[in-house]
Amino acid sequence: MTVPLLYIRKQPARVWRLPGVYRPQEDSFLLAQAMAESWGTADARVLDFCTGTGFLAATAAELGAASVTAVDISSRAVLTARINVRARGLSVRVVRGDLGVAARSGPFDVVLSNPPYVPHGNGDADPRWDAGPDGRSILDPLCDELPTLLSSKGFALIVQSEFSGVDATLDRLQFRGLKAAVVARQSIPFGPCCGAESDTFGRCASPTRMQRRKRWW
Repeated sequence: MTVPLLYIRKQPARVWRLPGVYRPQEDSFLLAQAMAESWGTADARVLDFCTGTGFLAATAAELGAASVTAVDISSRAVLTARINVRARGLSVRVVRGDLGVAARSGPFDVVLSNPPYVPHGNGDADPRWDAGPDGRSILDPLCDELPTLLSSKGFALIVQSEFSGVDATLDRLQFRGLKAAVVARQSIPFGPCCGAESDTFGRCASPTRMQRRKRWW
């Protein structure tokens, strides 16, 4: 299967987006690469949670997924993703909602997510990347819901920052009966705040980590 040229080149995704919608960048490309290398997307039911522009959902569809559902709480992101997948002629279901909406559409063979993961204290927050004081306002609920979201042989690939607690995510997943490990790492700029390394849980990077998760059976 051919990996889409879009992220082989590691160039910015050529997508349309409304202001305020997170654009695909290094963490997005890292997760997409991990998805391609997993060889688990073909003929799979895929969920892209916190889809943003729909970049990962579109990539999953191009890799041969049987069905793709993209979910985001932002109405602007939903509109952006719908326009992008339609422009590519891809069959992707894009819906506005939270984890509850995603769970009602499952279970899924592959769960992808590049959620907000930047720790943020007081003051104005940007919902595209700010995730509360510890960076876990989205990560913790997602970890708790994964056993419901995943099929019996499913796995997830999730990007997070090392600053939002890699071990905390691993422990939370294992407590829920899932197997979790870091599968990729990459050093990338840490958003508008500072510079640092990024990691991938399962397949991610240091201010950006991605995890591959499977159920224990």
